[in-house]
Amino acid sequence: MSSADLYFNPRFLADDPQAVADLSRFENGQELPPGTYRVDIYLNNGYMATRDVTFNTGDSEQGIVPCLTRAQLASMGLNTASVAGMNLLADDACVPLTTMVQDATAHLDVGQQRLNLTIPQAFMSNRARGYIPPELWDPGINAGLLNYNFSGNSVQNRIGGNSHYAYLNLQSGLNIGAWRLRDNTTWSYNSSDRSSGSKNKWQHINTWLERDIIPLRSRLTLGDGYTQGDIFDGINFRGAQLASDDNMLPDSQRGFAPVIHGIARGTAQVTIKQNGYDIYNSTVPPGPFTINDIYAAGNSGDLQVTIKEADGSTQIFTVPYSSVPAFAT
Repeated sequence: MSSADLYFNPRFLADDPQAVADLSRFENGQELPPGTYRVDIYLNNGYMATRDVTFNTGDSEQGIVPCLTRAQLASMGLNTASVAGMNLLADDACVPLTTMVQDATAHLDVGQQRLNLTIPQAFMSNRARGYIPPELWDPGINAGLLNYNFSGNSVQNRIGGNSHYAYLNLQSGLNIGAWRLRDNTTWSYNSSDRSSGSKNKWQHINTWLERDIIPLRSRLTLGDGYTQGDIFDGINFRGAQLASDDNMLPDSQRGFAPVIHGIARGTAQVTIKQNGYDIYNSTVPPGPFTINDIYAAGNSGDLQVTIKEADGSTQIFTVPYSSVPAFAT
């Protein structure tokens, strides 16, 4: 015996037989008609972005499929050069992800408005965890800034000679595009001060102009500045400085951690522990792999690496680890 497919008569939705809607596309499990929907995009269980995505009609098994361009997939970490024929597509063409990329999947969770994409690591760019493409960086709006700190007091003596004191600290700035102009100036008033010939005293502390140099992951400073004092004593200077800025690096590359090399016999799960805590977990494809984006849990403690294969077998080895804080970057 076999059961017949469930069927809903669309004539119950309209009085006019000529106005009956075509619901045939929903008979095979398709939950939404083609169109543009705002969804959260997840790639390999990692959140990528929230954006409007156009969904087109697919085959009977897929229902609707997302229309993602080559540039959009590249911004999510897909190595387009590793996919045969992808670079031949037009810039605005929809990439047939599930047919062009082997073992790739795309599934829309209608209830959570979430688009789940899976792409094998072999087709992904080697990006560190926490990496954000520079084209998504925003220098902010043009603006003027003014912070101040004011204090004052007055002392009254019974025998006369009252004195008054006031202090003002001004921190001003101007943001234009990628440039940042900053200035620190103070003003003080002392009614009892007669040594300088003036009760009002303006004092300029420093002024500097700076901007980020994104390709070099550095910051250019012109004017008054100072050197870092992590190892040697810092010194003030007036001139120009081009210095590395660790804030432009992914979180996983801001400190020192060893590079882990290994070989997986098949699709395997790699787990790294330090001092008993899991600090890394990822799935790697068969063959050699390299892990260079570890968040270390401390400045000491060897790393225990476990490679668990799909057949249940495991490989375990230890990587010595120790770093000096001053040389962590």
